[in-house]
Amino acid sequence: MSKIIIVGGVAGGASAAARARRLSETAEIIMFERGPFISFANCGLPYHIGGDIKDRNKLLLQTPESFLARFNVDVRTMSEVVSIDRKNKTVTINTLIDNTQYTESYDFLLLSPGANPIIPPIVGINNPLTYSLRNITDMDRIIQAIEINKVNHTTVVGGGFIGLEMMEAFHQRGIKTTLLERSDQVMMPVDREMAGFAHAEIRDKGIDLRLNTALTDVQFTPDTKTNDRLTLSLSNGDSLQTDILIMAIGVSPETQLAKDAGLEIGLVGGIKTNAQMQTSDPAIFAVGDAIEETDFVTQQQTVVPLAGPANRQGRIAANNMLGRHDSYQGTQGTSICKVFDLAIAATGKNEKQLKRDGINFEKVYVHTASHASYYPGAETVSFKMLFDPITGKILGAQAVGKDGIDKRIDIMSVAQRAGMTVDQLQHIELTYAPPFGSAKDVINQAAFVANNIINGDATPIHFDEIDNLTENQILLDVRNPGELSTQGYIGNAINIPVDELRHRMHELPKDKEIVVYCQVGLRGNVAYRQLVNNGFKARNLIGGYRTYQFSKI
Repeated sequence: MSKIIIVGGVAGGASAAARARRLSETAEIIMFERGPFISFANCGLPYHIGGDIKDRNKLLLQTPESFLARFNVDVRTMSEVVSIDRKNKTVTINTLIDNTQYTESYDFLLLSPGANPIIPPIVGINNPLTYSLRNITDMDRIIQAIEINKVNHTTVVGGGFIGLEMMEAFHQRGIKTTLLERSDQVMMPVDREMAGFAHAEIRDKGIDLRLNTALTDVQFTPDTKTNDRLTLSLSNGDSLQTDILIMAIGVSPETQLAKDAGLEIGLVGGIKTNAQMQTSDPAIFAVGDAIEETDFVTQQQTVVPLAGPANRQGRIAANNMLGRHDSYQGTQGTSICKVFDLAIAATGKNEKQLKRDGINFEKVYVHTASHASYYPGAETVSFKMLFDPITGKILGAQAVGKDGIDKRIDIMSVAQRAGMTVDQLQHIELTYAPPFGSAKDVINQAAFVANNIINGDATPIHFDEIDNLTENQILLDVRNPGELSTQGYIGNAINIPVDELRHRMHELPKDKEIVVYCQVGLRGNVAYRQLVNNGFKARNLIGGYRTYQFSKI
């Protein structure tokens, strides 16, 4: 009979415990959790604060009693594993209720401690009005602070998943909110031009979004007559008064227990594991936010704190502890976030990462309807795909819009994991009826554009090149004149509508390169083909004016 000790619940630990019991009715399984809750929906915490999830109990997925009844797992909450004796295969547990200690032996040990919120060493950051959000207890403290105090203004630091979700939660409660982000964009899994759609949505909802702005100092002012307040000093010299401060700049793997036990820590800061989820000690496994994992695209080590990978890793670790031979096959980083009425999602690598890693790539943008445009309710899907320009290998994809975003990125995630190329992607057959899709889906269209580039049927130019055209290039806007006045335009572009171009080509010089653009790139491609078929040298702005416009927001 095997004895399995699991440190930490939630996604990875609880999944491993349940899987281990399904594989073996005789294994002794003990799960330790230093907090009061063993399995809760941590991704749902901001939605309870904002009021979308009204019943707090719906966040509690399992209790120690329910886990024991269903899976016969001995769950011990308020119990912190403080040390590991690898030689004797024992752990020491501190019972937090009475501060007593005892030991337990193990045959296999699984570490699933998660990640800690990053709290930078900012002067004054340790005060009664500053919070982070990691668990149910943190959530309860934030709600209590809102309900007890007269909160008129909140400040969220960090534009990642938690920061964006907390921003929206406060907005839904009618609280004025400032969002501070040190970089030039929110939602780092996508590239800057795609984040521009989120920036516009955030500002449209009245949020005080401040990009390229960091928090440098915090002053706590107690006030017995009204409310305690914070004065925040910012990197741009501004100051800001706020009632609650949320730190959401990211998380770091919780590795202290592993370090103290002498387990190997990887190059990017997580617990090092092999594909079987074993650490440097074959009897000790690790999963979830605390570990390094293999990037699916680059095969390099990475840290990706997402619930989906943690759940799969827990299952794989349980399989291998009980005699099976299962391997984790890498993380794509597939993710999605709700930003008010928008969804913003990504899978695989983004452009920033590809440039950093020196990986050759090409990119395409498509902006088209989520379903047949003539059927009510169609919304624009703004889609970006990154691919190898030689092999057509899919490197990554991003999408933003109000409808159908999860569907497109889920398809791209599957296509990438299946090893499909952009050539194969143009042939995928997706469901179509006017309320649900289009005969040529967003993904088909992106694949068509990508293959045009690979096959030499299109010569692209991108939004980030437009402001640096040379004297040997002419910018041609092929939209209708009315569109320029209502939607804007780029620089000193010549305007010849695409439907007039055949009869007005003589107005364009043949000794210069014609850079064509329209609203989203489709008419631009039609104009581009007319030009090159008539002996002109030309390039088409992929994604059109829409991509260029939102890259500036």
